[in-house]
Formats: sequence, C-alpha cells, structure tokens
Amino acid sequence: MLLTRAPRGTRDILPPEAEKWRRIEEKARELCRLYRYGEIRTPLFEHTELFSRSVGEETDIVSKEMYTFEDRGKRRLTLRPESTASVVRAYLEHNLNAAPQPVKLYYIGPMFRYDRPQAGRYRQFHQFGVEAFGSQSPALDAEIIHLADQLYRQLGLPDVALEVNSVGCRRCRPPYREKLQGFFREKLESLCPDCRQRHGTNPLRILDCKEETCRSHFREVPTLGDNLCPECGSHFAALQEGLKNLNLPYRVNPFLVRGLDYYTKTVFEFISPRLGAQSSLGGGGRYDDLVEVCGGPPTPGSGFAVGLERILLALEEEGLSKEEEAPEVYVASIDAGALPRVDLLLRDLRAKKVSCERDFLGRSLKAQLKQAGRSRARLTVLLGGDEFREGKALLKDMATGEQDTVSLDSIIDAVLDNLDREV
Repeated sequence: MLLTRAPRGTRDILPPEAEKWRRIEEKARELCRLYRYGEIRTPLFEHTELFSRSVGEETDIVSKEMYTFEDRGKRRLTLRPESTASVVRAYLEHNLNAAPQPVKLYYIGPMFRYDRPQAGRYRQFHQFGVEAFGSQSPALDAEIIHLADQLYRQLGLPDVALEVNSVGCRRCRPPYREKLQGFFREKLESLCPDCRQRHGTNPLRILDCKEETCRSHFREVPTLGDNLCPECGSHFAALQEGLKNLNLPYRVNPFLVRGLDYYTKTVFEFISPRLGAQSSLGGGGRYDDLVEVCGGPPTPGSGFAVGLERILLALEEEGLSKEEEAPEVYVASIDAGALPRVDLLLRDLRAKKVSCERDFLGRSLKAQLKQAGRSRARLTVLLGGDEFREGKALLKDMATGEQDTVSLDSIIDAVLDNLDREV
C-alpha cells in the first residue's frame, strides 16, 4: 500500500524530466549573463502584507489563491505566489537603490497558488523572471521583452506571438475606470459573479476575464489606449518603435491588462498557439509605483516572468522535448579481474568531463552490452579477458558496431578522439 502521495497540484520531477528543466534554466542564466542581470534568491515565504499591498487585495491571487498561514509567533506569512514583490522588498531592505541604476536582477524558483490544477499549471509551479529598477525608459521595456523573446526562440519555439498594451498610470486610469464602470453598469446581470464584484472594486480586471459572457461585451467597450495621458501615450509609442527597431513582431491587444494591480504603462504577454485556451507562456510589464507602495522612494521598475511548466508543455506540443541525456561511454567488464581498472577508467574519463556508466548488478557481459545499448551510450569500452592481460581494451562504436583494440595506456586518448574532444 502506498503510504503517501504528493499533495494535489504538486509533483515530483524525476531525472529524465529534470534534465529538460536544467537545459531551460541554463539557457535562461546564459541570457541573463549576456543582458547583465544578476541572480537574486529570495525566501519562499514573506509577510502576507507584502503581497496584499503590492499585488492587490482585489486580485484573484490575493483573494482566492494565496497559501497563507500563522506561525508560532502569531505572524501571518504567505508562500510567495509571485516574485516581483519579494524582489522589491529585497531591493529596499538591502539599499540597492543606492547602487548605480538600473539594478537588473533575475530569479528562478518555485511559486505557490491555490488554483485548480490543469495542463501546465500546478499549485507549486516554477518561474524564471527578471526585474529592473531605476529607469523609466521604454527602451528598457523593449530590452526586457527582447530577452524573453530570445529565450523562447533559442529553446525552439519560434511561433510564439507577442501581445502588448498600455494600462496607463495614476493620472489617466481613474477617469478610464469611471468610463468602464459606466459602460458595464447596465450589463451587470450578464457578467459572471466575479466580474460583478470587480465592477465596484476594480473594473479594469473585467478585461482580464476569460468567461465568454463577459468577453462578448468587449467589442464595444472603451479602450484605455484611447484614454491615455500624453506621457503614457508617448511612452507606449516609443516602446512600439523600440520593438520595431529590434525586429520584434507584435500585436497591440487593447484588452490585455495582466492579472496584477501593480502594472503601469507597459504590459505584454507571449502566447503559444500550441497551448489552447490557456495560451499564455508568460509576460510582464512596468510597475513604476510598486517600490513606493512597498515603502520605498518613487522608483520606476519593469520586468517579466515565465512559467517553466508552460514552456515544457509547449516544447512537448512542438515535439521538441528531448529525451534523457545518454552517457557518452559505457565501461563493461568481461571478468572480475578487470573491475579495479574499470573504476580507475571511470575516474579518469570523468576527470576529462566525459559522462560514463558501468554495471553495478553483476550482469553477464551479454547483459552489460544490452544495457549499454538501452542507455544509448555512444561508445562501449570492454575490459577483461586475453586482451586485458595483454594490456589492451576493446573500444566499440555503438552506432556502427565497429570495434578496435586499443592499448590501455592510450584508451583515454582513443575515447576522446572518437568523441571529437580535444586529446
């Protein structure tokens, strides 16, 4: 009887799949090195108030999805549902606002939201994201979008589409909010229960609703793009010019608002046609008021986050999710007398950065060769028998079946030569 299972909405990532995760994370880290973003690692939980103040009390994340608990000191803590607020808190706590600006940071790690598990969406999920503080430039927004685009392209997802919009600022959003409330006031009965509540508290969030009964009104709804103040309009025009300069195709989606209250001006999202109705791979935008909301001085910021599970799902849909990495060399022993040399050979090959494997179950030579084939090793080294007593080994190319006799003294060089490595 199985004593326990992973909690609903969580899962174990086993070695074959963990290899795929590692490749995505390595690509993300390399891009951040090129774009000059430094890694930050924040706690998995924070004071609840950090998220309720920054993310927004009326968002689904805060009102429905956060994992909140009281510790033994009667403090209310929350498993982080997203990382931007945590990075802002760290930026202020460690006085990074005193460093040369912009401060450019990235993170990779787990987040937690209580939501209905579905394809590519879990209650413990993982995100890669970047945050940049200290610049209001739309060119910074364009660079951040370009970094995200490069991640998708270099992973093999070239048909991912970019959508952009502007959600305005503290000056132009309040009058637009009143327009939205007026527009939906006579349509309240046709809205879903959540949007009827949003109408009085945060009507902009209605535009983020996925219910068809609500979306049916979007054809006539006033758009924020037609109600931007001069500063926000100029910023959005400059962003689009920057994307064109970078040869980044995009579509303006006037209903794109994202799910968090802290966004100002730029918002964007990357969409994969392979993911059906839940098509978002990730996105982000600008949050020029967030540092101030969290208790700091007025400081502009911009960033994005992408879901690693969503990327893996898109790669699988594209048929690009690779199998577990195979060992380069399998070392087989013909008899027990060769076992000490097997261990030494494995040690020396690994010192040369060659991945290799051996038998640990006392298999026969025939069974070892069968296992070498199953592991998809490129080469097999056979030690033992008459050749071994004469100071030689057999080197077999598993793809062609060709087999050479090689001196034990030169076996390392022979392996490296067959793997096209520097000897």
